[in-house]
Amino acid sequence: MLRTATDRHTLRKTAGAIGAVALVALGATPAAAADDPQPGLALSPVSVADGIKPGSSFDVPLAFTNKGSAALDKVWLSYNVTRGLAHTELPSNCLRYEIHSYDEAPSYSDAVCEFDQTVEPGVVYAPEKTLTLKAQDWVLYDKLRVAVTSYNSGGDDGAEEPVRGTGPAVKLVEQPGATPGAGNADHPDWDAANVEIAADNTADFQVTGGKLTGRVGDTVTLNAKFTNAGPGWVLKPGGNSVTKPLIKMPAGTTVTKASGFCKKVGSGIYECGTSQSWVDEGEVTPYTFTLKINKVVSGAKGSVALGTESRPFDENKANDTADITLDVTGDGSTGGTGSTGGGGSTSSTGGSGTTSTGGSGSTGGSTTGGSSTTGTSGTSGTSTSSTGGGDLASTGSGSTLPLAGAAAAALAAGTGAVVLVRRRAARR
Repeated sequence: MLRTATDRHTLRKTAGAIGAVALVALGATPAAAADDPQPGLALSPVSVADGIKPGSSFDVPLAFTNKGSAALDKVWLSYNVTRGLAHTELPSNCLRYEIHSYDEAPSYSDAVCEFDQTVEPGVVYAPEKTLTLKAQDWVLYDKLRVAVTSYNSGGDDGAEEPVRGTGPAVKLVEQPGATPGAGNADHPDWDAANVEIAADNTADFQVTGGKLTGRVGDTVTLNAKFTNAGPGWVLKPGGNSVTKPLIKMPAGTTVTKASGFCKKVGSGIYECGTSQSWVDEGEVTPYTFTLKINKVVSGAKGSVALGTESRPFDENKANDTADITLDVTGDGSTGGTGSTGGGGSTSSTGGSGTTSTGGSGSTGGSTTGGSSTTGTSGTSGTSTSSTGGGDLASTGSGSTLPLAGAAAAALAAGTGAVVLVRRRAARR
């Protein structure tokens, strides 16, 4: 979800309202403003061209009306886009802000244009030159949010220093005969609209399994993977994994440590997710498991398969599944730690009185030259698992509830301060 300046303005107004409640509690009454003239900004319906292709440019027509009781001295228009879209040359009365991804919000770019001119009630206005956006090579499912405000809506906490446009300044012009928008009485000083962009592009989702080798009693590491091979990035509604690969372990093995992005849904079966509700082009999500080989099962084989969600953008189905093979070597006696699968291997070291290390924090015994070593298998730490119901997988980073508790405690103490947990620096 995009965090827009209008959202931040609402927070500031909410903070003011809480402050007013505190004044009333102390016996003071804020000055009445019921008779002040109120704005009534309303956007006209917004639409863009269909069939947008990577590398193409398209216009964003935008018009609005002051439906309030008095003229406005100044207004601002903002154009907020996710990373598959980019602003082209901006007028000099516009500033562009780049905001990095944080919490469950992807990165986005915000262009805010200031119009220092009188806006009369009942008149429909539009910029004399339509703003243009460019579709990036990785465009696929993107979002455009436009807004008109009676205040400066620019920037966000932690945004990069804004860049001013270099094109000639533009002004607002009247649109005779145009139909005014409806607006919203709940926030008369701003109005906004969201436009969903579905570009003509693809993204190849694929999975990787692994080849495991070891003796009975060994612990081995499986490095399965989910990859978005692009060219498009994929953005899903906030709070949902982009896909939920299902990983089935080979028969005769037991998982001793599971990936933090996965949860157990059956015997030897794990449903996995992604760390955010989007994946960039070329992004790889690893799923690392530690397994113990319990017994020899002829032809034992596991698998990795993409989730069953609809993926109309993914035209290559051949790489949607992958095998996990298991080769148990030797005569079945307990031996050293086996090789890892899906991207690396570890092997036991022979010799009298030696101990080999393999898997994740585990040690295995070996029998070599008539002398034997004693090995133990285990893992350190606590494995984490994702939550169900479509939520993003847990990364085991701990709860953030104490922050919210601190904010509540500050209000309850009557300090008059509003603690706003505005931003968590979740830069990846």
